[in-house]
Amino acid sequence: MADVLVTGGAGFIGSHLVDILVKNGCRVTVVDNLNAGIKDHIHPSATFYKLDICNQEISGIFEREKFNFVFHLASRIGVQRSVKDIVLDNKADVLGSLNILINCWKHKVEKIIFSSSGGAIYGDVNQIPTNENTIPLPVSPYGIHKLIFEKYLNYYHQVFGQRYIAIRQSNIYGPRQFNGGTMGIIHVLIDNGINGKKSFITRKGTQTRDFLYVDDLIDAYISAMDTDYNGVLNVGSGAETSILQIIELIKCELGCNIEFEFIPSRPGEQARSCLDVSKAKEVLGWQAKTSLKEGIAKTVVWHKSLKH
Repeated sequence: MADVLVTGGAGFIGSHLVDILVKNGCRVTVVDNLNAGIKDHIHPSATFYKLDICNQEISGIFEREKFNFVFHLASRIGVQRSVKDIVLDNKADVLGSLNILINCWKHKVEKIIFSSSGGAIYGDVNQIPTNENTIPLPVSPYGIHKLIFEKYLNYYHQVFGQRYIAIRQSNIYGPRQFNGGTMGIIHVLIDNGINGKKSFITRKGTQTRDFLYVDDLIDAYISAMDTDYNGVLNVGSGAETSILQIIELIKCELGCNIEFEFIPSRPGEQARSCLDVSKAKEVLGWQAKTSLKEGIAKTVVWHKSLKH
């Protein structure tokens, strides 16, 4: 039975990961400051510490729990937040992440699996879909800080032998993605559509993203525990979808019109993003299983189950 730490385990993706780890028989510990996470989403079998990843008390948790694996998902959420406060974003996503990494090495953790960004790291590039050999040119502090920590992971691997995988994930959506936390465009459109509110869309809705249902991402995370590979891996659907296409899919699922208004582009926002996921298929034996139509349908059901 593996002992596993999930930082950010009360969040959208983290809470889904914790559920599956517990189901698979792991002893799971969650560290989350609850700035964006929801405590009720943490599996009752998991040990929970309400703590910021920058806190030096993290070392004591590593000492007590003796982790085999660490999934590092805790992060400041979103490009626009990073633009508004670069220093705070750096503190959380670089210094806080370093605190986790140093303790992984110090306490002999077998492997750290890092939640990186397959969209924000690459920036606007000519090669679409984009593979891992593409030179990263992030256009937001969020992407820059994710890339910096990837370099620290590689340093600790090359110099100290620390095993790792950085999952460069695409735009993730699904149940538990909530307003006030990691509220992505699919959830904004669904939530506003259900409640009869207007959504605001940049770039005339022509910008594209690679949307991946959360369950498929979790499958990739679990597979990453059992491979000897060290390095970065793209994990996404491999399909490029515009926001206008997303609007049409949601309209069909809700059975009603979606009111929206076009607004100017925001700093740090990319025009196109889509990942080449052939390496993840080769290394992990993984591929996305959930179609966009099916994933949106499941997400709509979850949203409708909430009290609005």
